[in-house]
Amino acid sequence: MTYLDEVPWNEHELVAAVAQDAVTGKVLTVAWMNREALAETVKRGEAVYWSRSRKRLWRKGEESGHVQKVREVRLDCDADAVLLLVEQAGGIACHTGHERCFFRKLENGRWKEVEPVLKDPASIYDK
Repeated sequence: MTYLDEVPWNEHELVAAVAQDAVTGKVLTVAWMNREALAETVKRGEAVYWSRSRKRLWRKGEESGHVQKVREVRLDCDADAVLLLVEQAGGIACHTGHERCFFRKLENGRWKEVEPVLKDPASIYDK
């Protein structure tokens, strides 16, 4: 039995993956991994996810250059979520140009953008 066999993959053969900044502790993003993505993440030392929309592996930073160097991989107590402690290249984890994907906060029943865009997404992806 390998570490991959110990993950109780869901009905789509996926597991939730949380990327957290290894220094600040900020949660950067939540994505999905299949067996191949987790195995490649461990092998490469860089985050690789499964893109449900593209139906293929998504190597974080493959287009933007905002690679996530993996410092540690953890599995939660129920083994149904993977935690990646990462070093975020470029300080931007979100395709919107924000530091992290969690830049909206619920205030008075409405979602309010509370963190700035660090880089215009058009300049990130229009290469």
